[in-house]
Amino acid sequence: MRPSSSPSEALLRGLSGTPDVDAELGDHALLRALLDAEAALARAGAEAGPVPAPAADEIVGQCRVERYDPAALGAAAEAAGNPVVPLVRELTAAVAEPARPWVHYGATSQDILDTALSLVVVRAAGPLGRHVADAADAAARLARTHRDTLMVARTLGQQAAPTTFGLKAAGWLVGLVDAQARLTRAVGAMPAQLGGAVGTLAAYASAGPAVVERYAAHLGLAASPLPWHTRRQPLLDLASALGGLLAATGKVALDVGLLAQTEVGEVAEGGDGRGGSSAMPHKRNPVDSVLVTAAARRGPGLVGTLYTAAGQEHERATGGWHAEWEPLLDLVRLAGGAAARTARMLTDLDVRPQRMRANLDATGGLLLAEAVAARLAPALGRVAAHDLVRRAAAEPDFRAALLADGELRAHLSAADVDAALDPAGWLGSAGHLVDRALDLHRESS
Repeated sequence: MRPSSSPSEALLRGLSGTPDVDAELGDHALLRALLDAEAALARAGAEAGPVPAPAADEIVGQCRVERYDPAALGAAAEAAGNPVVPLVRELTAAVAEPARPWVHYGATSQDILDTALSLVVVRAAGPLGRHVADAADAAARLARTHRDTLMVARTLGQQAAPTTFGLKAAGWLVGLVDAQARLTRAVGAMPAQLGGAVGTLAAYASAGPAVVERYAAHLGLAASPLPWHTRRQPLLDLASALGGLLAATGKVALDVGLLAQTEVGEVAEGGDGRGGSSAMPHKRNPVDSVLVTAAARRGPGLVGTLYTAAGQEHERATGGWHAEWEPLLDLVRLAGGAAARTARMLTDLDVRPQRMRANLDATGGLLLAEAVAARLAPALGRVAAHDLVRRAAAEPDFRAALLADGELRAHLSAADVDAALDPAGWLGSAGHLVDRALDLHRESS
């Protein structure tokens, strides 16, 4: 374990995490989880038979965080390759002599650390989930308020056709709802780990399965049917869900950052005193968008590390297991920070419908070329209609070029052309899709 107060953490970690999630991921939180695992192990051993009840009570009584120094345990961890070994040594010294043989009885270091990491994730998922819910609620409000607010849809970086800001926000909303559901499933399936040295539960004899069940129950974790020392699917499912959440928040952040560009100006991040520049007094930078985008771009590397580490040899890994710890905690921390900033970004978002309409009208109706061609197609055929409209689109005044074309005027009146050039008439099922997204949000809340 690293010391919890390095200069880089003091200066930089606040830019990627968020306090309530970070509080469940720090050294004291991990130490508490390690001790909770040792206490649950003693209780389970006593209830299932192998461990004397007085010894279990003594062990539980000494599993108090304030008795142990995370920095000292971290320094001592290097000699054994993990922090459980020095912790067990100190816990054994802390209990009365008759209880010492029963400390950590039947377990191996990986059992305790894997279980502690499961606990840490489950505990951090509480505030993390609340931030995701807040972000989804904010996206839903935007979708509802701007259900019919016209704007330009952009494909391949170019203006494409009309859409609504409500539909864009609905896309953000569904991404967040889906990510939350995947994360909830992955967190709910996080198991306790107990297998002993090589996964046989040998120390417990026939009581092994009962100890595992009681151990998991005391911790509120899933009971794995077999030890998962080198079967890392629970962590892979979690990593994938966290990576998906970072991708969902990153999508929102990227869109907001692009829409907030000076030349576009369709939205701006809110919040007093945020977004300033050290050099340019006029700047109002989209800070939350920037930081969420940064987190989203770090996520795939961390997910990749966990997947790479998952190929582990035989019954216990030589390095793969050790490679998981920090990337896993970093993923949870980044996801927490990204979710919290996305919630704030969407809650305070300054939406500018007039600017959206101005950008929609900037090309003089060219965005409705598809709509004009669709009206002509029954008479001329799809290809001929497409070519006629394409020729008109190459002229300086699109509408005038359409009306000057005799072939078009043989089939469409000026009123027909103007109707085709009305962006509100070329939205298809946009409103219905927004409503579906809002229904999905209500069902998931």
